[in-house]
Amino acid sequence: MKALAIAATGMNAQQTNLEVIANNIANINTTGYKRARAEFSDLLYQVDRTQGVPDRGNTAIVPEGVSIGLGVKTSAVRNVHIQGSFTNTGNAYDLALDGKGWFQIEGADGQTFYTRAGTFNTNATGQMVTVDGAPIVPAITVPLDTKELIVNKSGQVFARVDGQLELQNLGQLTIATFANEAGLAPLGDNLFQETEASGPANVGVPGDPGFATIRQNYVENSNVDPVKEITDLISAQRAYEMNSKVIQAADEMAAVVSKNIR
Repeated sequence: MKALAIAATGMNAQQTNLEVIANNIANINTTGYKRARAEFSDLLYQVDRTQGVPDRGNTAIVPEGVSIGLGVKTSAVRNVHIQGSFTNTGNAYDLALDGKGWFQIEGADGQTFYTRAGTFNTNATGQMVTVDGAPIVPAITVPLDTKELIVNKSGQVFARVDGQLELQNLGQLTIATFANEAGLAPLGDNLFQETEASGPANVGVPGDPGFATIRQNYVENSNVDPVKEITDLISAQRAYEMNSKVIQAADEMAAVVSKNIR
């Protein structure tokens, strides 16, 4: 009985859906996190009768066929790159992107990764780094005797050094955009990696057309909506229960047949 296998694919799909929702809820307070959404598609169909072909008497065209679906599969888990709200932290090293764009981060092997989490700090040498110690790209080094750090909307970084009246220009931050942000590969630690699906990084200056501006003293919150996630959670639970009911009903029907055979 195909209903057993079909309902089993539905239960597997809803289990995947539940895992995605659970991860969203777990990251509800993760800076710069982008909620994920499971996408599903139907499986192959068993065709018992084809539409659009002549009937047995070759006198008419069959208007409708008989195609029985064989279940569902997970086709993608998509990160929804909608901007989250902002929180004022008062920390000069916290930077948020208002619009499209990604901060560039240098990995341990020299490869460039991308993040929306602008919770930066300085290491022992004064270089601006992430909370995990990875340097930002391009490199910005803050003098050790800096009294005030200023980052304007266009990404220019200035320092007010103790004993100097003039602001010291430390460099220019650049950000990257992608043709297909959903194609970026999530790596964990708020980092994403460029892929063939995302297309190459388009690097530019904050504030240029198509690029975000920088807001100092702010962080971007997760874009997870608690109400929506709870609603989706209830829907996934009900769908799982309905698929289990189908399996129970199919099993009972098969039992009736086996009893009659005896």
